[in-house]
Amino acid sequence: MSPDSTFSAIANLDHDVAVVVTDAGGVVATYGETSRVFPWASVTKLLSATAALVAVERGMVTLDAPAGPEGSTVRHLLAHASGLPFDSGAALSEPGKRRVYSNLGIEALAAHVEQAVGTDFDGWVDETVVAALGMRTVLPEGSPAHGASGSADDLALLGRELLAPTLLGRDLFDEATSVAFPGLSGVLPGYGRQEHNDWGLGFEIRDHKSPHWTGGQSSPRTFGHFGQSGSFLWVDPDAGLATAFLGAERFGDWAIEAWPALTDAILAAHGR
Repeated sequence: MSPDSTFSAIANLDHDVAVVVTDAGGVVATYGETSRVFPWASVTKLLSATAALVAVERGMVTLDAPAGPEGSTVRHLLAHASGLPFDSGAALSEPGKRRVYSNLGIEALAAHVEQAVGTDFDGWVDETVVAALGMRTVLPEGSPAHGASGSADDLALLGRELLAPTLLGRDLFDEATSVAFPGLSGVLPGYGRQEHNDWGLGFEIRDHKSPHWTGGQSSPRTFGHFGQSGSFLWVDPDAGLATAFLGAERFGDWAIEAWPALTDAILAAHGR
């Protein structure tokens, strides 16, 4: 498959996009202006979750410590299983009963980590992830659920880290990228209700969700996140690839059509 055909699904988009495909060793393909800064929207959650897990790895935070609403823990908050609503209000369910996608939950997680590590959360993210991975453009500011911005080059650095982790030990990383609280149903934003709306600890797990923003050929073990700014990062451990996508147009029908086709073309061209 030629480089041009790999990116044919996005070649005719009427807005700017930047794509970086990487394996554990380095960049294998790019498209667009990959050094340009775009908003990450909810892809920010991957940055925040990784920083929170570094605190767990260092023994400063424990996954089963109480955090969030009554009966909830750090683990519940990371896995969107605390029952907290999307952005405001009281809990919608008991912890561990439903997968309720929640910006509010990630913000509660950040507040808990901030108190545990003794520094503001933006500074913790910058120290433990942004600087540690050599990201040059990332600004972890605003909401820890959706406030960051940065380049596709830097987002791909996070993808490469998640292919071959150095910030987290293997046991914690494997736990974080496996399904937490299996069997919970819930709404995947943009794609409707999923009977098994699987998430790890901050990472959405592809599993067998349909419809989905990754490809038909994506491994069920694929994990990552997409954002309403028209952004995504997926990591497919079976293919040995990660792909960062950022753009100038908000998520919509164009993404629902283009992203799976793009993903399948990348896997066909570069997957191991």
